[in-house]
Amino acid sequence: MSLPPTLPARDPEAKRFLNDRLDWNLLRTFLVIGQEGSISRAAARLHLSQPAISQALRRLEDQLDTALVIRRGPRISLTKTGEGVMQIASELYGTVSRLGPALDKPADTVVGKIRMLTISRVQSRCYDDFLAQFHTEFPQVEFDVDVLRSSDVVSALLQKTASFGLSLCRTPQPKLEQRVLLQQRYAFFCGKRHRLFGRKNLTLADLQSENFVSFTSDQIGGNLSPLTMFRDQQGFTGRIVASSPSLDEIRRLVGAGYGIGCLPEHIVAADVLAGEVWRLPPWEGVIDVNIYLLWNREQKMTRAESVFLERFQQMLMTTDVADRF
Repeated sequence: MSLPPTLPARDPEAKRFLNDRLDWNLLRTFLVIGQEGSISRAAARLHLSQPAISQALRRLEDQLDTALVIRRGPRISLTKTGEGVMQIASELYGTVSRLGPALDKPADTVVGKIRMLTISRVQSRCYDDFLAQFHTEFPQVEFDVDVLRSSDVVSALLQKTASFGLSLCRTPQPKLEQRVLLQQRYAFFCGKRHRLFGRKNLTLADLQSENFVSFTSDQIGGNLSPLTMFRDQQGFTGRIVASSPSLDEIRRLVGAGYGIGCLPEHIVAADVLAGEVWRLPPWEGVIDVNIYLLWNREQKMTRAESVFLERFQQMLMTTDVADRF
């Protein structure tokens, strides 16, 4: 392992210590801190306490004898040296994650681990059936699934720290391959506590002054920025009174009556039937948003990953997009 050029010069004995004794777990923890941009979020992702994460960061900084982060209240940013260490940690994680599969004996049996990153609430019976069939055919392949924001899924794939991702990806990434899994139509809804609930013959003009519950990516440049542009084009004047990156939390806040929200039609279809939410105009929906299967074309795949991708693409080619919900 070579250290970033931004690290201070060290004597040969110190360099030997770093090469031979540096704790990989500290680098792994620092990688998650850098990805999350927050000690608390890193602790939640690693299922550890915040003091434990902070202590691991201090130990790594002590071993490297340099500051890696700048603390700004609850958020942190990386120093220039921290960015260099982050890059090395990402490359190491991508390599270490392949040690197990590399030791598997060559045989007809497909074994190994697949790390899948996904956004919340990917609701697809077709995808569920595919996973079930894949497990039946290759029972020795293990899955490690993390739920992240779309931006974090894309970032991790670019850093080669995961096998595949299921995510929104409004702006194509040159290094990432993408295949459409689902085409979701978003429409406006309100909860049963909202004043518009149950009202018929509503028009788009009736919504213009209503407050909104919004996804954090519903902003200019975000994956759901078309929602922002739609509201601006229609002259909506209501405020965004609640926001979250989680679809489940958006659904909860809409149901609680905080405001109207834009949600995928198929996700809340059962809630509409149960009388929990009410469909609002425009009746043709607001926007269509794709969920993609993503992977890094520059990442060398294990046999398990190659077989998974082959089977996944076969499923996509043999099923119509409209039949994948």
